[in-house]
Amino acid sequence: MGNRETEKLVPCFPPHSIFRSARIGETVKAAPKPVSNPFPIPYSRTQAMEIRPILSALMRSKVSMILIGVQVALTLAIVCNALFIIGQRLDHMARPSGMNEADTFHFGSSGFGQGFDAMAMIREDLAILRQMPGVASATTSNSVPMSQGGWSTGISLQPKQKTSTADSAIYIVDDKGLDTFGSKLVAGRDFKPEEIVDAKFGDSLRPAVIIVTQALADKLFPDGDALGKSVYLQEDPPTSTIIGIVERTQQPWMSSSTVENSTFVPAYMPYGNSSRYLVRTEPGRRDEVMKAVEQKLSESNTSRIIGSVRSMEETRAEAYSGDRAMAIILGVVIFSLLAITALGIVGMASFWVAQRTRQIGTRRALGATRKDILRYFQTENFIITTLGLIVGGVLAYALSLWMMMSYQSPRLPWYYVPIGFVCLWTLGQLAVLGPAMRASRVSPAVATRSV
Repeated sequence: MGNRETEKLVPCFPPHSIFRSARIGETVKAAPKPVSNPFPIPYSRTQAMEIRPILSALMRSKVSMILIGVQVALTLAIVCNALFIIGQRLDHMARPSGMNEADTFHFGSSGFGQGFDAMAMIREDLAILRQMPGVASATTSNSVPMSQGGWSTGISLQPKQKTSTADSAIYIVDDKGLDTFGSKLVAGRDFKPEEIVDAKFGDSLRPAVIIVTQALADKLFPDGDALGKSVYLQEDPPTSTIIGIVERTQQPWMSSSTVENSTFVPAYMPYGNSSRYLVRTEPGRRDEVMKAVEQKLSESNTSRIIGSVRSMEETRAEAYSGDRAMAIILGVVIFSLLAITALGIVGMASFWVAQRTRQIGTRRALGATRKDILRYFQTENFIITTLGLIVGGVLAYALSLWMMMSYQSPRLPWYYVPIGFVCLWTLGQLAVLGPAMRASRVSPAVATRSV
């Protein structure tokens, strides 16, 4: 053949131009300069990924980036404070009452009919209870811890004191009271039988001797010398002498700020024709004795009703039902927020993968590895999550400050937000992993399908 002015052509597939082969006889020109790439990743096998192209790509998807960032920020703020509240509720529920709750129960007795002698009935009932098989100890008491109902009074150190030194719950018991409650005596002595007096409901409480909890003793006498000191349960004399100190006995009211301040008073005091009893059984026999008590006492006197037989464990469960419900609700809120945030990240990443499939294929054809593509989407998600977390950290502390001012809530500990950062970073990386792996499996041939 003659002089050949044409040359053999090799197909040219520039990544950002319309693909076309030169005609025979046409001079091959250099490929035009690539236009702006919606997937600007300057990958090569030896070149590290840069952050600037990722930020450039994110700026072209501002709405999606802002929505995910706001979602992450709100999730961090709410989750941190919700977890703190749950922790407070759990600590609140775990407070010891100072009793042997596993083996103790309480019940009430209400008499009816003319001539019913409640004071005599208390002594008869206690004698029957203490002789029953499985009963370790029994006492009468106007109330029990965590029951949400009882009596309280202010205790003063001086007569006619305008403001009491401390507030205290009052438990009216006999000489078996501490043993039945399971309260541990740390100083002093227990009541003696001759110190138990008969009292009518409505009488002023002016006992000669009392036993207080350690918390109340420390409040009244910070120097630690409460034993043997005299205090006023009323504004006027006589005084009451502290003869014993127990380690702990909670008040009936769980929301009280002085829940550890309790006082034992030695007396028999029925409430009209009604009285209340506390029974501690031998280990493992509580349920057996609870069933027998109602029948036994009903048979001993048919002119009264035995009711509200409840274990201390049931009393605790009811007392803290509000705390438990709050913890469960907040737990559901936390789970829902984390799930919605993860689904939002998955949806956004999946949309971007579908939108950039051809560009991903082009980069794969130019030498980007699967690891490069995977790393790109993970870094992109990390940037969005970090921006949201910075805003969320500020919101978390702001929300905590608002609750402090509005509800006297404790301040959010500083370490909750850093822990939240780590958890949401991890959640974001796990959520984007699926779409990123699908992107990394895009074949280089995808870049040529529109030719």
